[in-house]
Amino acid sequence: MVPEPTETHTPRPSSTYAEAGVDTAAGDLAVELMKSSVKATHGPEVLGGVGGFAGLFDASALLGYAKPLLATSTDGVGTKVAIAQAIDKHDTIGHDLVGMVVDDIVVVGAKPLFMTDYIATGRVFPQRIADIVRGIAEACALTGTALVGGETAEHPGLLGPTDYDVAGAATGVVEADRVLGAERVRAGDAVIALASSGIHSNGFSLVRHIVTRAGISYGDQAADFGTTWGEALLEPTRLYTTPLLELIASLGDGVRSLSHVTGGGIAANLARVLPRGTWVDVDRSTWSPSPVFRVLSDIAGTTLESSEGTWNLGIGFLAVVAPEKAADAIAQIRAAGIPAWQVGEVRDDALPDGDFEQGAKGVDGGAVRLVGAYADSTRGH
Repeated sequence: MVPEPTETHTPRPSSTYAEAGVDTAAGDLAVELMKSSVKATHGPEVLGGVGGFAGLFDASALLGYAKPLLATSTDGVGTKVAIAQAIDKHDTIGHDLVGMVVDDIVVVGAKPLFMTDYIATGRVFPQRIADIVRGIAEACALTGTALVGGETAEHPGLLGPTDYDVAGAATGVVEADRVLGAERVRAGDAVIALASSGIHSNGFSLVRHIVTRAGISYGDQAADFGTTWGEALLEPTRLYTTPLLELIASLGDGVRSLSHVTGGGIAANLARVLPRGTWVDVDRSTWSPSPVFRVLSDIAGTTLESSEGTWNLGIGFLAVVAPEKAADAIAQIRAAGIPAWQVGEVRDDALPDGDFEQGAKGVDGGAVRLVGAYADSTRGH
């Protein structure tokens, strides 16, 4: 009798989520580590706890508005995160994210209500994720914004183990007849500058290009700053929402429009909040750009003027206010701890010859150019 053939089985490799590179336990630990900082942003209008599928926000406060308009904004931090990863410092990136997202909402005069965040990473390192979210929560608290939810997604194979990116979205509210914008601006209005804390979160592809070409490592000491290059470049974005909301409450119709100086620089962003047919000469002599801009320009062998379409060069926000309110606006902003000064005046006469920025980011607004020479670095704002 011929024996039956013996069937042999080659053991198949097991396929689990962990073997695919996703560590759900690490994700759970990250949530536990961030819980307290997130909850600190919650007032009575936030319902439910951390970890739900959706955040809940009691909108009954909107019943007090005659015609409430919801304002929304979304953004990220950009390639600044590469510097945070290079020196393994992640506690300030959250401030940058809130600055980029929430401070866009106040431009229309809206009060922020809530925000959500999204972090994509190659591998979840719980403490690092907690550091990022703690920074977001701290900045949310400073701007009066509830952090009601978020998501951390592990993307092995798409992102390297230590790579990550962050993004967020926020929602605010403003009374319909209180919306700020170009239509409120009049000839003769004063343009007030609010100082930046540094580079903020725009133009870091240029920053990294300059640093790399110069052979500088982010861990190197930077004599000009008294710290490492990485720490100097990670200076967090200044938050403007609270002092600007207080300014609006104080001056009322005296505040015409606001501009957040982000990508595109001073001229492009101011042009977006001016009416068509108006123009402004922004006087460079009224301030001295922060040392970080001067040092980077010197290393690159370029002028400050050549980077005006990329960096904020020391101005993080601009406020267009009624001329009779300009002194009060400057005093109030300074009292909030932010250097402020007048850089120009809105004009509506014939546009002079010159290189003006107009039609920035699809907005058919006013025209803006920077004129004169920057103040000496030993004086100014």
